[in-house]
Amino acid sequence: MKHSSSRELFAYWDRQRGNRAAPERVDIEPAAIRRVLGDTFILGADVGIEHRFRLAGTRVCALFGRELKNEPFVTLFEQPHQSSVRELVAIVAEETVGVIAGIHGRTTEGFATELELLLLPLCHRGNINRRMVGILAPSEVPFWLGSSQLGPIALGSLRHIGPAIETVAAPRFAATARPEQLRQGFVVYDGGRS
Repeated sequence: MKHSSSRELFAYWDRQRGNRAAPERVDIEPAAIRRVLGDTFILGADVGIEHRFRLAGTRVCALFGRELKNEPFVTLFEQPHQSSVRELVAIVAEETVGVIAGIHGRTTEGFATELELLLLPLCHRGNINRRMVGILAPSEVPFWLGSSQLGPIALGSLRHIGPAIETVAAPRFAATARPEQLRQGFVVYDGGRS
């Protein structure tokens, strides 16, 4: 995570979830993340309906030049990226893992901007796949913020984060040979291949 808003929200989300796969929606206190609220959003979905903005911070709305409440999340993205974003949201919802992604955007005047997207699952009344909290923040505050707006954005690099990912053990190397087994010159080590 490159952006400080993403790191702060993830650390808070991680503390709130404890030993659970995801915290409850009611566990997320706006006052506790007040420094990043402008970059924060919450997505919600009812059965059979795609995730829409339930809340969006002022900086997120300013990037697009409009209030995003009730707008489908995927409509922020260019048409060729929308199916990938739907799959991404489904993975976050169903597998209870977070994602961090690079986003490329361009204003209607052609000014390019790099953003960071963080999506984290939330439980809502016992349902794990209905709510998400996230960050959408530019790597640098654009000079045009408030006077222009982003057009459809594009999905870039992507990485999954969360409890299932964090518990994967690091690879272990074989123990070194004992000193009496070491030889000078060319040595062949058993590699397990036949």
